[in-house]
Amino acid sequence: MSNQTPHPFTRVPNRNLLRILGVSFGIAVTIGGTIGVGILRTPASVAAQLGNFWLIIALWIFGGIYVLLGTITVAELATSLPRAGGWYVYSRRAFGDYAGFTVGWVNWISYCTGFALIAIVFGEFWAKLIPAHIAYIKVIAIIVIATFTFLNLLGLRLGSRMQKMTGFTTAVAFLVLIVICFLFGKGVFYLNPHQMVPNAPASLLGILAPIVISFQSVIFTYDGWYGAIYFSEEDKDPTRNLPRAMISSVLMIICIYILVNLALLHVLSLPQLATSQLPAADAVQAIFGERSGQIITVLSLFSLLSLLNAVSMMTPRILFGMGRDRLFSAKATLVNRKGTPWVALIVSAVTEIVLIASGTFERLIAITAFFWVIMYSSGFISLLVLRKKEPYSNRPFKAWGYPWTTVTVLSLSIIFLIGVIISDVVNSVYAILLILLSYPIYWLTRKFSKRPEDEATL
Repeated sequence: MSNQTPHPFTRVPNRNLLRILGVSFGIAVTIGGTIGVGILRTPASVAAQLGNFWLIIALWIFGGIYVLLGTITVAELATSLPRAGGWYVYSRRAFGDYAGFTVGWVNWISYCTGFALIAIVFGEFWAKLIPAHIAYIKVIAIIVIATFTFLNLLGLRLGSRMQKMTGFTTAVAFLVLIVICFLFGKGVFYLNPHQMVPNAPASLLGILAPIVISFQSVIFTYDGWYGAIYFSEEDKDPTRNLPRAMISSVLMIICIYILVNLALLHVLSLPQLATSQLPAADAVQAIFGERSGQIITVLSLFSLLSLLNAVSMMTPRILFGMGRDRLFSAKATLVNRKGTPWVALIVSAVTEIVLIASGTFERLIAITAFFWVIMYSSGFISLLVLRKKEPYSNRPFKAWGYPWTTVTVLSLSIIFLIGVIISDVVNSVYAILLILLSYPIYWLTRKFSKRPEDEATL
């Protein structure tokens, strides 16, 4: 027998992913894939829309309940179908190949687009620290993509460690921010509990539209709560680990988001919060002075590192799952000996770089809100269908309060989708056209793809 060391990009037998992940990774990837720059900005837009302390806090709690109900629903799907591919897996099982392909296509496009945007934002924050680099933001973004692609090519174990380190560091950093605000803030709300924002809605009817708009912002900020589902096939014990990781991490995120809002309102008045572009920076400056704003820039970069690594790991696993089911090239199922679906990773990275270089990601970003709600809704509907279609399937974890919890979160998602369409008709039309484009691509994929077993070599 030869003792030669295998080449790092040889595939694992049967093109299998490695089963080495556990609860700590599931928590880290959910926190890292959710908590980002959004929570540093969104409280301002919500405050501007609602103009009332109690409404603001109530909406963040309500958004957290929506996410928790969604997590409980998706945890059942993830444990009963522990396969790589995310939302795609559930839609394909419930509705067939084309529905699965459409959801996978939408998911992959939105993640490539999101990664391109996050890399650009990273470049912008980097340029704030080093102003001389402001002309090279796109170059920095492309370097960021290439760096994370290379690091993830080195294997799942390294990617997992990086995610744990950056994810938990981000959570601790936000907790430090919260403690600082409460320790050194002046308790602005308590000094004036009746403060209002100018032009705040005064009637019940007038508040409905701002609530819908604010709810959209809150849900966007919570997006990423489902991150662990992409790695269910790589978990050592998905039956036990996934529900624990998903539910505990979402509860942590809800607590952090509510505490961040309370902390900001402990330092800033409601009118100050409503007019701030980056309220966390304004809060820190109010405590420590003008030059302390860079603390938030560093915090933003840390949270973006965690988010970048999480999305870099999730995106190729969508193509891996689709490739295994002949809904993408079978080459996407090639896994190197360290557990990375390397072809799918490189295809995703090249797509992200092209989006940045061409600038087309800016249009795609505008339609991702529509895509996110489609993905959520597809999962919730899939559970309802599969409970009827496969009543005797093994379900290690069952959604608490089913069907009412699932129906509730699906109803909210539909209302959310209607709100997205009404608030941005043009980009919703673009999103629908992109979804319709999935059919000819699906047809071509089925026509030219081969089963993994049909390909002996690359």
